Amino acid sequence: MSISTKPFGGSLKLRRHIARFHASFRRQAAIIPATRNLAGELIMKNIVVVGAGKIGSTIAEMLSATGDYRVTLVDRSAAQLAAAELPAGVATQELDIAAAGELEEILAGKFAVLSAAPFHLTTRIAEAAAATGVHYLDLTEDVVSTRRVKELASDAKSAFIPQCGLAPGFISIVANDLASRFDTLESVRMRVGALPQYPSNALNYNLTWSTDGVINEYCEPCEAIVESELIEVPPLEEREEFSLDGVTYEAFNTSGGLGTLAETLKGKVRTLNYRTIRYPGHAAIMKALLNDLGLRHRRDVLKDIFESALPSTLQDVVIVFVTVSGRRNGRLLQETYANKIYSHRVGNIVRSAIQITTASGICAVLDMLADGSLPAKGFVRQEDIALDAFLANRFGRAYAQHEMVSRLAS
Repeated sequence: MSISTKPFGGSLKLRRHIARFHASFRRQAAIIPATRNLAGELIMKNIVVVGAGKIGSTIAEMLSATGDYRVTLVDRSAAQLAAAELPAGVATQELDIAAAGELEEILAGKFAVLSAAPFHLTTRIAEAAAATGVHYLDLTEDVVSTRRVKELASDAKSAFIPQCGLAPGFISIVANDLASRFDTLESVRMRVGALPQYPSNALNYNLTWSTDGVINEYCEPCEAIVESELIEVPPLEEREEFSLDGVTYEAFNTSGGLGTLAETLKGKVRTLNYRTIRYPGHAAIMKALLNDLGLRHRRDVLKDIFESALPSTLQDVVIVFVTVSGRRNGRLLQETYANKIYSHRVGNIVRSAIQITTASGICAVLDMLADGSLPAKGFVRQEDIALDAFLANRFGRAYAQHEMVSRLAS
């Protein structure tokens, strides 16, 4: 079964159905989660987004476009801020967040801070959020950083919601929803990839996301549940191949994609693992670079090589593939979620699929926090978020549109 949001033709009746669906989506985008004062005037929520890269600028644009949020985009690089394609309503602030007290000053009195910064800055931003009492959301895949965020949340006056992107993030919401449909669980297998639609180099890869984040995922130990035991497994190992819609992919261990789901399902499932999807041949070259040439110990060199030699692309596809098996009413059953999301225009700008899915994830969670659907205090896990509620959200519908198109086409 082919599932996608890629533009396609079809009958006049089908196109009219899709047009009505998109019109409905645009109307829903006007729904305002912000509160009003006693005079009935709209109170916009003040948001700080840290990191003006591909994802941070997309988050800022999407939030500002709703009219519900007043957004300030923060980055230490004036050039990065200037290069970001931002609507007039987004304020920018050049700021070194490592400087004592400066980030805290910006956060004072704000509703929330969203971290789209490199993973090694996660704890600094979380600590500033805790000190100022603002809500905190991030996109990090870094396991150590998330443990620190959880510590800060234990006595915080605000909500701390890490890992709000694609993987970790949406993948855990999907996996937990499928798992909840079984009486007992056997296996939960989670696969995600952000890939170029038209690979043209030996790595079969283009830069579509944070270079630091990719390298970190390829180098750090990976959590998994094997024979009911929570263990660490090495990255880039346990390679497998599978086909989806007639295309062959490989998948292998990478760090951080499980989020907190391994802890949540510990003792409840026999097998739980997360693997990143790439085109065949990618893992072998990466193992040679990281292990044989020792670049795992010289990540700055590897980053420079990647950013000098691998072009970025907006023509990408995000693949989400989750398979859960277990017993229901005494029978061994399996359920699978498969989804492909392609790059498309957001407002006046064409955004890559990884930008759209990652930014939509954290924006949807912020919306749900703002309207009271999520706890306003303490640590909130991605698996605490209901899939139906997420997909019904105006931002979460970036993932849900394929379901409407699939139903109309059938």
